[in-house]
Amino acid sequence: MVPLLARLPFRRDDGSAARPAPPAVLTALAAAAVTVVGLAGLWLALLVVQTLDPAGGMSAGGAAALGGRLWLLAHGAELRPPDGALALAPLLLTLLAASGLSWAGRVAVRVLDDGAPARAVVRAGTTVVLVHVALTWLLALLVDDPAVGTGWPRTLVAPAVLALVAVGWGAGRESGLADAALARFPGAARPVLRGVLAGLLTALALAFVVVAVALASDTSGYAALSGALGGAGAGALGLFGLSALYLPNAAVAVLGLAAGPGFSVGTGTLVSVHGVTLGSVPALPLLAALPDTQAVPLVAFVSQIVPAVAGLVAGRTLGRWFTDRDGGSVVAGLAGLLAGSLLGLLVGLLAWVAGGALGDGALAQVGAPPVATGLAFGAQAAIAAAIAAAVTRWRALG
Repeated sequence: MVPLLARLPFRRDDGSAARPAPPAVLTALAAAAVTVVGLAGLWLALLVVQTLDPAGGMSAGGAAALGGRLWLLAHGAELRPPDGALALAPLLLTLLAASGLSWAGRVAVRVLDDGAPARAVVRAGTTVVLVHVALTWLLALLVDDPAVGTGWPRTLVAPAVLALVAVGWGAGRESGLADAALARFPGAARPVLRGVLAGLLTALALAFVVVAVALASDTSGYAALSGALGGAGAGALGLFGLSALYLPNAAVAVLGLAAGPGFSVGTGTLVSVHGVTLGSVPALPLLAALPDTQAVPLVAFVSQIVPAVAGLVAGRTLGRWFTDRDGGSVVAGLAGLLAGSLLGLLVGLLAWVAGGALGDGALAQVGAPPVATGLAFGAQAAIAAAIAAAVTRWRALG
């Protein structure tokens, strides 16, 4: 919509065509639209949920404040309710915000003149980042109150990092700067990056399957948790929506389980292939996927194939994209080791982003340990990727 408005000729009263809006104005509007649409969507969703509450639920202002806090959490911000720090980003909402920011970055490039220099692209992207970060900080000020405060150090930094990455990606792809930067990489680097991406997507897909199987195996527990929430349909629908927002976090926790270190839901609950410790957890229906007994479930043992399968996919993808200029099967195998190691690095980073805290007490640590998960996953994936890449390249050479 914004690029279309930029190209429409507006007419003055005397019949002459007016100049289109300046690119900087359109860029700022695109950046602001991400925040406005995100907050409006959350507000409307919360209002729909509240209409199902026979007691009336919260007011429109309360729904707006809650939606604003969810938006801040999605940007990696920290909230401080009376029971401690709350810093656990709902990754599904984070992905939606990042997609919007990437779109705004692309719009900022589209409204520029054809053949705009790289400096103009950087200025346009910077404008999007500054506008979005300023609006996020303003929102943090508006929802900050004695009941639920704001942890400012993290709130100041995390939204800026998210905006830089998402806007940089969108603007770089639209302007061609990202492709130009990739073209400068050595020849073998591009197959490695393709392999890492394929391996990461495979690992996440398998992790979602594990979560789905765990939930399906305990539908009675899910129903019991949903039915005990009260508020008729409002509580069940609201908790279902919250579970959906944190579903990617659960998938990343499964990667920690598959790698070996496992994941925790506070100090009292640890799930790994070496044992299960159960404690009190929040009444979130998504947590019905946790084991009901101290015994390690079968799905946990089966999940240990995820790092190897992800490594095999990464290595096979890498080997297929290798050319004669990149080298033979030995070089492909070494590149597979690198791809598997990078895959472990990304999984560790995801574990760090998906984890957090739900207070300062027993739930101060939620998620998979980032360093241990990244190292274990990378070691297993690297071996599998090296073998798959070497064999695939050897078969291609005939």
